[in-house]
Amino acid sequence: MLNGLVTALRTLSVLPVPGRDAQRFSDSLYWFPLVGLLLGFLEAGTGWLFMRADWPEFAAFAALLAGVVLTRGMHMDGAADVADGFFGGRNPDDRMRIMKDPAVGSFGAMALVLLFLLKWIVLVRLLALDGYAWIVAGVVLARFVQVCLAAALPYARREGGTASGFVAGAGGGHVAAGLLFTLAALILLIPFPLHYPLLAVMAACATSMLVGLASQRKIGGVTGDVLGASSELVEAVVWLTGALCLLS
Repeated sequence: MLNGLVTALRTLSVLPVPGRDAQRFSDSLYWFPLVGLLLGFLEAGTGWLFMRADWPEFAAFAALLAGVVLTRGMHMDGAADVADGFFGGRNPDDRMRIMKDPAVGSFGAMALVLLFLLKWIVLVRLLALDGYAWIVAGVVLARFVQVCLAAALPYARREGGTASGFVAGAGGGHVAAGLLFTLAALILLIPFPLHYPLLAVMAACATSMLVGLASQRKIGGVTGDVLGASSELVEAVVWLTGALCLLS
């Protein structure tokens, strides 16, 4: 079972981890929210550290940069590929061909700029309002929704791909375990008011559902790029939800 944690850490981060990978990649899905919790604390901690200089704009940039470095920018790359494929392709095969191309097109570039800008603006507000718990919550939920989409939809590429091993073995047990851990983490992170954790989960689920529906319609399932894009979008939406809650 702990081999699944090793695989999850190696898949979702650049953190050096000793040990062997899980025999089934899907076993790592149980650990995705926990890895999200670790990454979230590191990102929020980076923001907190740079906030000692009382410069929320630069602290927000540092937190964003920490997230990119810790994940090798993997999910951002997925978001760019999905934008290029979904908006630039004419049919499912064409869209997946574009998504597989390592070059970033105009749609992908626009998506990255807009996504970075949104996340930076929201992070500035969260850091100014001491919303560190919401930063962590966004990263946790972003990894949890990857488990949900992997379990809910088939792998879109007939020839397989880097994420096919995760999707092929994903099921309700992974979602149930991830949900229990995620809810417990959110309640501990954001205990009051009691409806805040629920709002965070609702925002994440609504966003991932929209991504899943679009992916099913565009390419007939999910890929690693889709899972990465969903993670980035959910992170941004949960952070935005947190900022709005703290302002209210």
